[in-house]
Amino acid sequence: MPSFPRSLAVALGVGALVYVALCAALWGFQRSLIYFPQPRSAGPQVPSFGLAVPGAQLVVTHRPRPGAPALVYFGGNAEDVSASLPELETAFAGHALYLLHYRGYGGSTGQPTQDALFADAAALFDHVHVQHPNVTVVGRSLGTGVAVHLASQRPVQRLVLVTPYDSILGIASAQFPFFPVRWLLRDPFDSGRYAPAVTAPTLVLMAQHDEVIPEASTRLLHTRFAPGVATLQVANGVGHNSISQHPAYAQWLAGLR
Repeated sequence: MPSFPRSLAVALGVGALVYVALCAALWGFQRSLIYFPQPRSAGPQVPSFGLAVPGAQLVVTHRPRPGAPALVYFGGNAEDVSASLPELETAFAGHALYLLHYRGYGGSTGQPTQDALFADAAALFDHVHVQHPNVTVVGRSLGTGVAVHLASQRPVQRLVLVTPYDSILGIASAQFPFFPVRWLLRDPFDSGRYAPAVTAPTLVLMAQHDEVIPEASTRLLHTRFAPGVATLQVANGVGHNSISQHPAYAQWLAGLR
């Protein structure tokens, strides 16, 4: 029976150890690759309030306004959502505004995880819905996964997804093809799984030159919704982070075109 040379066996053993170590590193540090908490830059003149949830105290940047319409906003993985308040005030002049600072972001306590963000989003929606029965939900980048899950569970009036993905699992699997990402990833944000249950009219807003979210992932998500629920709009000439600079951005958010 043939045997491997000792040097080859040693090399294979070292390679296996390195591979296992890299898998362990991906497992241990994966959330630092997904979440980049930001402080809240808005001054005291911008209203906010605290929302108590199990295991954390959340900060919500808030523009009060009486009446039925309200907007709930979930930002990107490195976004201070209070900085998005001016553009949202332009797009949703007639709405009360609620911008969630994820756990660990903007003064909110706790650590961000997929399940925690899903639960926190539902808690904020339920809080808002008591006073504002017509709630539009906007998610951007990472926040689109939070928004899709929420819309599959709650009576959202309208859903807007800015630079969304089908799943972080799918993107990570493509980026790390030699690793068992499906078994390692704890926060898959599988929007495609929840999209079929969404009944609210949905806008999927894709940047033509998105350098973060692959075009195929966004287009795949669009196909996951039931027929007639979602509309795909391509913002030409802009990228992932510059999409809000498109001249029609506020109109798209508001559903005017």
